[in-house]
Amino acid sequence: MKKLRILALVHEHLVPPADTSGIDVREAEWKMEYDVIETLKEMGHSLRVLGLHDDLGGIRATVGLFKPHIVFNLMEAFAGITTYDQNVVSYLELLQLPYTGCNPRGLILARDKALSKKLLAYHRIAVPDFTVVRHGRRARLSKRMRFPLIVKSLFFEASAGISQASVVENEDQLERRVQFIHDSLGTAAIVEQFVDGRELYVGVLGNERLEVFPVWEMSFDQMPENRWRIATERVKWSTKYQKRHGIMTDAAALPHDVADRIQRIARRTYRALDLSGYARIDLRMNEDGRVFVLEANPNPNLAYGEDFAESAEVRGVSYERLLERILALGLRWEPARTG
Repeated sequence: MKKLRILALVHEHLVPPADTSGIDVREAEWKMEYDVIETLKEMGHSLRVLGLHDDLGGIRATVGLFKPHIVFNLMEAFAGITTYDQNVVSYLELLQLPYTGCNPRGLILARDKALSKKLLAYHRIAVPDFTVVRHGRRARLSKRMRFPLIVKSLFFEASAGISQASVVENEDQLERRVQFIHDSLGTAAIVEQFVDGRELYVGVLGNERLEVFPVWEMSFDQMPENRWRIATERVKWSTKYQKRHGIMTDAAALPHDVADRIQRIARRTYRALDLSGYARIDLRMNEDGRVFVLEANPNPNLAYGEDFAESAEVRGVSYERLLERILALGLRWEPARTG
């Protein structure tokens, strides 16, 4: 790949410092941004980093001066609102700027967990039974839904708001947890049938032609028996908690035919939600071997050593090569194809 001028869009509070001396980058909240930016620089690309919060004006001004070939989009929200990430990408399209990651329509479809489940069900992709509880409403369960259930934010990702208390076993717990989501996260709640089983992830890369990475699994070997084996916020982001309970992710030990079936489901999910660039599909497999798609995560964590990059590495795609492929996909993406 030729050397590019790349504008990296980063959340204002996640712009890596110029001097990281004395800082353990592995524990920094801006580790992903640092890994991507520094690796692209080492590859010989010219980088300009722009921190954003609630003002898009800086993009146009920087583009006029820097004239980037492509924008490396690392924004997951705008003005603190998760569902506004698609508006940032739409703005890039209006400026006719190539960008990395998912297109606006794919972001809209995937971010709304209820909408995405309805689309997947239409395509006969198994999802847990669910119901949505808006502000000021109480949960109304269908006859097919049975406790235990799991309560999440309708829009938030990265396990935000998910804890052991998210799995509820009776009406009182359900009511309290729904109220917690409404009050603490400010979003509607989605109540899903809890799938007790193996936590699986599949990375997918591509626009028209897709590459599916090996099935990845989160294991809970030392988790106490009285704890739910779920990817809570602490499980996802606390390395101390992970070490204490033996929580780790690695390539899933699965028979070839089972792994192939799960990868096909991930591919179909990616297509059904009109995703592009790269995404991680989250699934659960119960003890009967039935696989359910929990959600799709466009533009997942790209940090070196995290699940997406690690699964690519197992496939033979180095971190540098992965970023190069993501750039190439962004340069080839044509917004008009969705018309």
